[in-house]
Amino acid sequence: MSSLRLIFAGSPAAAVPSLRRLLASPHEVAAVVTRPDTPQGRKRVLTPTPVAEVAEEAGVPVVRAARLAPVADELIALDADLGVVVAYGGLIREPLLSAPRLGWINLHFSLLPAWRGAAPVQHALIAGDETTGASVFRLVEELDAGPLLATQPSAVGRHTTAGELLTRLADSGAELLSDTVDALAAGTATLSEQSGEPSFAPKLTLDDGRLDWTRPGAELVARLRGVTPEPGAWTTLDGERFKVLAGALAHDVAPLSPGAVDLRAGQVVVGTADTPLELSEVQPAGKKGMRAADWWRGRQGATVLS
Repeated sequence: MSSLRLIFAGSPAAAVPSLRRLLASPHEVAAVVTRPDTPQGRKRVLTPTPVAEVAEEAGVPVVRAARLAPVADELIALDADLGVVVAYGGLIREPLLSAPRLGWINLHFSLLPAWRGAAPVQHALIAGDETTGASVFRLVEELDAGPLLATQPSAVGRHTTAGELLTRLADSGAELLSDTVDALAAGTATLSEQSGEPSFAPKLTLDDGRLDWTRPGAELVARLRGVTPEPGAWTTLDGERFKVLAGALAHDVAPLSPGAVDLRAGQVVVGTADTPLELSEVQPAGKKGMRAADWWRGRQGATVLS
């Protein structure tokens, strides 16, 4: 197997396992492309992306760019054999797309063509999928539509949140990606066209986290898991946003009208269209997250979420 000269493009923590794996491989990571530093915390301190931190620790040159077009010439000049993308957050267009000898490949956290787009893990959970996975495919200009090099199914888990599932897929997907790079280097990789009807997973907005208590309980739990930790599940209480940090279906509990909150069998529950939802952790407006039972004891008057 020959050693490849790589460009790695990625930004969030989910891309870090893949970068670490490639840095430890026989291949050379010539440069890392990542999003610019952003202000974080109350003091708005400019902070590098998780990928930038790892690259700089390893002594790899870092190119910070919100868009790749302005740095395309710089990246083309690196004369890379292969470009590798994991959650970079920007599109790769010509002439950069065709510049590496072997093109660009992308690790995507779904079984393509399911959930093409920016938030595949979140949408899979919201939809109630029981199986998802990771795919490595060759980039083409159409979003997440290129031919597949490798796929790896993974069971979702009944209580898994989007954050937990993404962490797990990031770890297992790093191995899948590394094996694919090795196969490309050895000349043994094969391509297969995506088959089936695609579904799409656009970036979630704050509104996607709102819980509509007139919907069935199972649907609400799926949404809660899918938007945790970002953008977060919420409802309103007395006209203010009330965050639901954790919850599950409340079994063997008498129904409640949608949005009504009560203490039933020692559980803080909310009415839905059918099975009530048990709240285990909440965050009222202006306060820190707390156990739902502690919030219930400190409330005043009747409580209805809307």
